[in-house]
Amino acid sequence: MSLAEQAEAFALPFYAEAHRAYHNAAHVRALLTALASRGVLTPTLALAAWGHDLIYDPRAQGNEERSAETFGAWLASQGADAALVQEVTALILATRHTAPPQTRAEALLVDADLSILGADALTFAAYDAAIRQEYAFVPDAEYREGRARVLRGFLERERIYVTPEFAGLEGQARANLAAVLARLE
Repeated sequence: MSLAEQAEAFALPFYAEAHRAYHNAAHVRALLTALASRGVLTPTLALAAWGHDLIYDPRAQGNEERSAETFGAWLASQGADAALVQEVTALILATRHTAPPQTRAEALLVDADLSILGADALTFAAYDAAIRQEYAFVPDAEYREGRARVLRGFLERERIYVTPEFAGLEGQARANLAAVLARLE
């Protein structure tokens, strides 16, 4: 069994947690498909994809950091060399979406993670509803304000997608974001 297959087996129980309506195995597989269909999926990106939302608690901060730590420790326990563990950890941390990606691999993973924003309107609406489901514990007015702030942050970027492989999603992503912001605000 390849390391990527072992990673999938390790990660699947995390992604099957009951509170995950969007941040589940289907999301990881969509991310892998987005990278593969553009001819840029590497074994390292596959590992980072499986690790990037390993820990997901919508009530907590630091999910990416805890995911990187947990997945990095698992990789090390599998005998992965330190350089691979370090690279996968950096890739996972890039999915915090708080700073521009520093490498091409980070940019590809971040763009793939955000590819849902550029999906067709029906798929985007299902994603948006799944995110609301994950945050069902948040009162509606508070959710609308917080969600609008997050989505506005993406819309205010000069470019949502930084790689040429994902640049074609820009127009649809902006239309999706504008439509949901109009409903939230």
